[in-house]
Amino acid sequence: MPDDRMTSLTTYVHAGCCSCVSAFKPRWKRLVDNIFPADPQDGLIKNNMEKLTFYALSSPEKLDRIGEYLAKRLSRDVSRHKFGFVFISMEALDQLLLACHAQNLNLFVESFLKMVQKLLESNEPELQDLGTRSFIKFANIEEDTPSYHRRYDFFVSKFSSMCHNNIEGVWRVRIRLSGLRGLQGVVRKTVTDDLQVNIWEQQHMDKIIPSLLFNMHDGPSSSSSSQQDHQNLSKQTVDDDQPSGVAETCLRDLTCRAAFGNIKSVLKPVLSHLDLHELWVPSTFAVRCFKIIMYSIQAQYSYVAVHMLLNHLDENTRNSPQIKQSIVEVLAECVSIAADGSIGPSVLEVFNTLLRHLRSSVDARLTERRASKTPIKRASYSDEEQHTMFEEAIIITIGTFATILPDYQKIEIMMFIMGKVPLPTRYEHSDEDYPIPSVNGEGDLLLQNMLLKSLLEVGTKYTTVSMANTFPISFLEPLLAISVVSDSGLRLLVQQILHTLVDRHDNVGKLSVSDIPKDISQLDLRVEKSSRQDILFMKKHGLQMYWHLYENIKLSDNDKCNFNALYCTLALLCIELGGDEVLVELVRLTLAFQELASKSDGKLSVHHQCAIQALVASYFNLISQLTAIPAFCQHVQQVIEERRKRATYLVPDVVFAKNVHDVNYPSVLHLEHTSTLLFQQEVIGEALHSTGHDISRLNTPYVHRPSGIEYRQQTDNDAASINIEIESLSSSPAGNRKYAEEQITFESLKRALQSPSSDLDMEEQERERRQEILETFKSSTLDEIAAISEQRSQKMHNKLSEILDKLNKPRSTTPPCSPQGHSSLSSPSQPVQSVPLYEMKFPELLVY
Repeated sequence: MPDDRMTSLTTYVHAGCCSCVSAFKPRWKRLVDNIFPADPQDGLIKNNMEKLTFYALSSPEKLDRIGEYLAKRLSRDVSRHKFGFVFISMEALDQLLLACHAQNLNLFVESFLKMVQKLLESNEPELQDLGTRSFIKFANIEEDTPSYHRRYDFFVSKFSSMCHNNIEGVWRVRIRLSGLRGLQGVVRKTVTDDLQVNIWEQQHMDKIIPSLLFNMHDGPSSSSSSQQDHQNLSKQTVDDDQPSGVAETCLRDLTCRAAFGNIKSVLKPVLSHLDLHELWVPSTFAVRCFKIIMYSIQAQYSYVAVHMLLNHLDENTRNSPQIKQSIVEVLAECVSIAADGSIGPSVLEVFNTLLRHLRSSVDARLTERRASKTPIKRASYSDEEQHTMFEEAIIITIGTFATILPDYQKIEIMMFIMGKVPLPTRYEHSDEDYPIPSVNGEGDLLLQNMLLKSLLEVGTKYTTVSMANTFPISFLEPLLAISVVSDSGLRLLVQQILHTLVDRHDNVGKLSVSDIPKDISQLDLRVEKSSRQDILFMKKHGLQMYWHLYENIKLSDNDKCNFNALYCTLALLCIELGGDEVLVELVRLTLAFQELASKSDGKLSVHHQCAIQALVASYFNLISQLTAIPAFCQHVQQVIEERRKRATYLVPDVVFAKNVHDVNYPSVLHLEHTSTLLFQQEVIGEALHSTGHDISRLNTPYVHRPSGIEYRQQTDNDAASINIEIESLSSSPAGNRKYAEEQITFESLKRALQSPSSDLDMEEQERERRQEILETFKSSTLDEIAAISEQRSQKMHNKLSEILDKLNKPRSTTPPCSPQGHSSLSSPSQPVQSVPLYEMKFPELLVY
């Protein structure tokens, strides 16, 4: 009994002391203590929490003390593993943080961040998750006054390390999600305020970006296809319960907030992460990352990403072709997304970089091929295949770049690429008379092939309006020079480039040398009248193009693709540029093809002759139906039907059929005297003349001459170019042209007196004379011009001889001077001696 009294007395005294001590505590401490229940499972006491909140709002100067006291209690509870009270403390802190917006909140935030840091330093996943959630709530609060001294270095490092958490169980995903959301909170808290810590510093980005990419690659979405369209990316259809989805959202949010000076801070860690972890091959993940970046980045800064990828490609010059191919593929995707602003100011520099890598890849491929003196092994074949795939990726990227350029810049790019193509420097003989250029070696052949493919890729993106603008002389001449090299593949590429640039109405896909339609309307060709500019273009460059087509068709290694390409080129010239004069010239050239294939001199094989004859038949069938001249069409159909009966090996659909082994070719082809199997010039000329065409040129056979073509960068072989000289001089404002003065003769004076408007007539005659000279040089061949010049020279020579003969004849009225200077009178019976002028002696007074 006494013991029980003592126990109750002790309890009373102790309770009294506690109540007495608590009575001396400050009010804010009592309010803080009252929010904690006796049992932590009961949770926060809401009524007391409301009192504490009201007190904090009424006395904001006490906020820093409240925060320090809560931080001290939380540290004690953490060390004692009383996690229930820890959760209650953080809940109270969150409510106070959301409710109070006073100027003294900064001091309270410092205590709050210390508590969050304490939780994050704990090894307990629950406490780390709790601290992250509290920090995210704090990050969403917009503070009225900035904090100049607040640092977030610890949070960046800790959240980044949490993103790489690898503990077993469900907590691994939760901790990674907490780390990612924490990084997102840090970014949101710092990027909006310039006075906060600079989150764009390289030390921070080197931690944040790899953490995001690690979770994006490690998630289930990394194995899915990266070919997502812009709608899916813009809607941000990601899974918030997966680290990969949250990381993608955070990367997109970080990129869209980056200003011009911060873009490189984001992209450098991305490139470094892909390099260090060897994530370029396959290119699926790299393409996915840069798609997210390009769709999120501000449009005016998109070219920075493109240039950084180009610089990174330069840094990986000695790396494997697969890695470089992936970089180029990523580059192509970025360009297609960025559109007009992706190149920036240095257009030629971008293409120069790509072409430089294309050339280096070709050189590396050639070096590897030469290094293996033995037959190529499987490994070397695989390496060569990788180089080829890398080169194809560059070509596609060049085309992608060209798509976003205006047409005038596409012309400049094509000329720039053409300037990189090695032109032929040595010659091979196609026959005994005229040499054709050949490639220098295997290296030039490979480089020409790839550069012409790049040129073709750019050409497919170009829309032709005027031929003169599309084919400047510095572009046309080297292109035609390569069109007659000895490699059939290069010649085919050149013809395809011509098709792409000449075809303005998408007709090339409807043309085939093996088709002979009786009704050309089935092809649905779009034909428009040629403009004056196109007619002038053909007058200036037509002879040069005809020469190369003639030389091209003679080459012995032409196959079906080459003949079909030549036919399409001829057809497009007729459809797109087929004025009256051009039509006659094309008919004249085609008859020259027929004459070439009709000779049995052994220079061409029988198969080659038959292919040319079949091409001529198919082309005449096209021209006759395009002109819609009944006599022309009838003649063409008669010849084709006659060939079907007597010589099927001259019919296009037989010669160019897929199964050519069924064709029975003769051993020798004799067609010189077989008029029914050949197209007759007289019949075609009469048909054209009946419809008003000028066939004077058609009556002159086509003579294939070199015409001064030497395959250099600039040539002056076109006689029609005199048109520029005459027109430019006559229209130039600087200075007037001086013409030869007309001699004053009796006839000219008489004509001047008879005509009251003599000045006008003289000007008209002078204009007619100049026009006549101009037409002569335009319409006549080189042989005809040479003949006219020779005739004029002979006339002048005869006139000069006549004058000299008159000087040597004796004078009948005045006797010649004697050597003494007196007149010698001779009798009529004496013959007059003729003294040459240079033998006559004159008095000294007359000599000076």
